[in-house]
Amino acid sequence: MKHVLVVDDEHKILEVVTALFESKGFKVFAASDGHKAMEISGRENLSLIVLDLMLPDISGEEVCRRIRQHSRVPVIMLTAKVEEEDLLHGFATGADDYITKPFSLKELFARAEALLRRSAPDLVPLTVRNSWRNGELFADFEQGIVRKNGVEVALTASEMKILAALVKYSGKVFTRGELINIALGDGFDGYDRAVDSHIKNLRQKIENDPKTPVYIRTVHRLGYKFGGEDET
Repeated sequence: MKHVLVVDDEHKILEVVTALFESKGFKVFAASDGHKAMEISGRENLSLIVLDLMLPDISGEEVCRRIRQHSRVPVIMLTAKVEEEDLLHGFATGADDYITKPFSLKELFARAEALLRRSAPDLVPLTVRNSWRNGELFADFEQGIVRKNGVEVALTASEMKILAALVKYSGKVFTRGELINIALGDGFDGYDRAVDSHIKNLRQKIENDPKTPVYIRTVHRLGYKFGGEDET
């Protein structure tokens, strides 16, 4: 199931857009202000964000800019502004598409489908950087290659997906449930601690000292995050 975040301070728009995506099989998260939108985007693995430009606390453009610091999730901006300068500024902050108010729900969903088709299904790093700690760890997720100190490491498909997710959202804390969905799919109904076994095996392969990991960090009572950006 794909997850979509709908952000708008107009209750009626929030309600009808939420109902639209739910009717199409999406799980919908709704927010009426920018702070709530950023909290949800930092917590959930979203497939799409529908974001109003005019919000009561933080502008949609600023919300988009902050989200772009940790995510490539497609963003459709809802706006009453139609001036070219405003649209170009919005694209500069990271929006993928615009739709002006009032809008057709059919058009909105058609644009959403087009964006989802274009967005890569694979987990890809947010930046071109693919090596850490002076080359100690190297990863090319397009080629499926990981090297530790120049030696290729054999990762399972699940381990590769987990590592790619942690790298893609560097700094984000993933719960065990989120990593289970990433590695084993939504249909997995086993115990969520199963992901700990994947993490343990992954640490054995990429950490110098698996008992004191620097790449895959445990966040007490929450889950795991990537720590490779924290150079020592």
